[in-house]
Amino acid sequence: MSIPFELPTEDRASSPYTGYTRAHWESVADGLLWAAWRWSTPGRALLDLPGRPSRSGVRSDGLEGFARTFLAAGFRVAGADGADPHGWLDRYAEGLASGTRTPGRADTESWPLILDHDVQGQPMVESASVALGLRLTAPWLWKHLDSGVQDRVEEWLRGALRHVPAPNNWYLFPYTVAGFLESVGRGDAETAAARHRALELMEGWYRGGGWYADGDGRAFDHYNGWALHLYPVLDAHLGGDTDALARYGERLHAHLDGFGLMFGSDGAPLHFGRSLTYRFAASAAVGLGALTGHTPLTPGASRRLVSGSLRYFVDRGALTDEGVLSLGWYGPHEATLQPYSGPASPYWASKAFVSLLAPADHPLWTAPEEPAPVEVADRVLALPEPGLLVQATRGDGIVRLHNHGSDHVRPHEGESAAEDDPHYGRHAYSTRTGPTARENVADNHLSVEVNGRSSVRRRVRPLGAGHGDGWGWAASWHRPVFVAGPPMVPGLRVESVTVARGPYELRVHRVVGAPAGARVTHTGWATGPEEPLTSALHGLYGWEPEVETVRAPQGTAYVPWAELPRLSGPAGGTSVHVCLAALTGEPVSVPAAGAVAEVVPGADGVEVVWAADGARTRVAFEPVGVTHTDG
Repeated sequence: MSIPFELPTEDRASSPYTGYTRAHWESVADGLLWAAWRWSTPGRALLDLPGRPSRSGVRSDGLEGFARTFLAAGFRVAGADGADPHGWLDRYAEGLASGTRTPGRADTESWPLILDHDVQGQPMVESASVALGLRLTAPWLWKHLDSGVQDRVEEWLRGALRHVPAPNNWYLFPYTVAGFLESVGRGDAETAAARHRALELMEGWYRGGGWYADGDGRAFDHYNGWALHLYPVLDAHLGGDTDALARYGERLHAHLDGFGLMFGSDGAPLHFGRSLTYRFAASAAVGLGALTGHTPLTPGASRRLVSGSLRYFVDRGALTDEGVLSLGWYGPHEATLQPYSGPASPYWASKAFVSLLAPADHPLWTAPEEPAPVEVADRVLALPEPGLLVQATRGDGIVRLHNHGSDHVRPHEGESAAEDDPHYGRHAYSTRTGPTARENVADNHLSVEVNGRSSVRRRVRPLGAGHGDGWGWAASWHRPVFVAGPPMVPGLRVESVTVARGPYELRVHRVVGAPAGARVTHTGWATGPEEPLTSALHGLYGWEPEVETVRAPQGTAYVPWAELPRLSGPAGGTSVHVCLAALTGEPVSVPAAGAVAEVVPGADGVEVVWAADGARTRVAFEPVGVTHTDG
């Protein structure tokens, strides 16, 4: 697809995989800024981008446009050591003065006040972007502001320190505000308290292996990279705090050891979790690791990932004809969004431009691009802390994520089926497919049907994960809940195990406590009829022989219309259901029907014998565990 601004000529010598160089990154940043600034108010305090408003309202959305583009400008100018040929900082200086002159007033320019998250919370989110933009550009912007404007900006920012954040990564917003104020000599007990509180919570949310939960629950998603690692590591880097950088940098290094595998060979990040309209922000942690040196990835592999992710979206319609980032994935896509998504929300993608803080002579830009991890070899990686299983195949460049540990149910919430979230509740996600919409048949889902009512999966309780040479597994259990009729069936639970081996996914479910007459269905991957993808699903045990194809007319983030395979079978009391699934892309094609030679059910588990080599995989349920023996 064409884009509405000019890019430099590709450099396939230094960037054989993407053609992108540092100059391309600067051009994309400038192009995004030019397009967004067309929609500024006369005093430049708000950028009212076109589109449907968020639940926070138009004024908050305008602040979001100012703040999130300021991030891009901040990384762009700071990365050029203050060079600002397009005069971006003059615009933001004028907007800072206009927006803070009479905050809270309903006039053309005034910024909304920062209040508690449950009252008027979104401005607190944007305060962090304003503060980080100011910190990045302090020598060229902040130091030249009139002292009265500086005082007004500080007073507005302090609203983030005096009000209650949402109970998750939001605590890093006052942390970032406080970090800026301290960096310009305006710190005090209030800023110190905000920073202490955030870091205290981070210790409780850190689960090991480089993974933070986004709050007190079990939400593990892209917020790890673009928030929970980004803010403390970047703060330590900018402040020269070697102790903090060592502590949080070590965690970033561990995170990237697995996260680096979560990009497809086409550059796509995994389509999993909320706020996916932030798109190439998914690469922010990779760029930050390269910048600080806290990464297991080589500079060439890091650039291949960050540039691949940026180009993936630039080439696939993420920009409107006017050059504005749309609300969606490729182009506009309503089912990808959340109620808090507004016209400027996609500009959190600006976080990817942290890579520009690496100067032109940094190895991130001088080392030749190297293959991405998925392009090196087939790999299966278990991540026990978040309860995730990553399955990557080199031949088609697809990465799949099997979810046995992440959900979006906060600790105090009940498991309401009405709040079913397709971006967390499905058993599997990938870099080539998106979940079907809530109103359509769910993909990659085990549903228990009681009296004609189908269940959904909300809270995911991990049961373990591990991997060996070329294979891995993860397991969890959930309590099926129902939208219509009684919300749950007493004693009903589903224990699920995924074993990944090569391109195959052995999916084993034990349904416990099902009432007489219950049934189960299980679906595979949702794909478009014209996509070069194959979605296979083959019943091995506990399923009726027919595999039906069902439709998802609302499509996915990748295709406007999709279809998916579905198995059905009887349940009642305790029953075990085994199937084999596969998602493959050209030129790879695998025969799912003949991949398993034998299924041996037992009293407390099931064993399968693989046809190709006679290897045996045994899944036990009491306790849950998986063993694999080569043939």
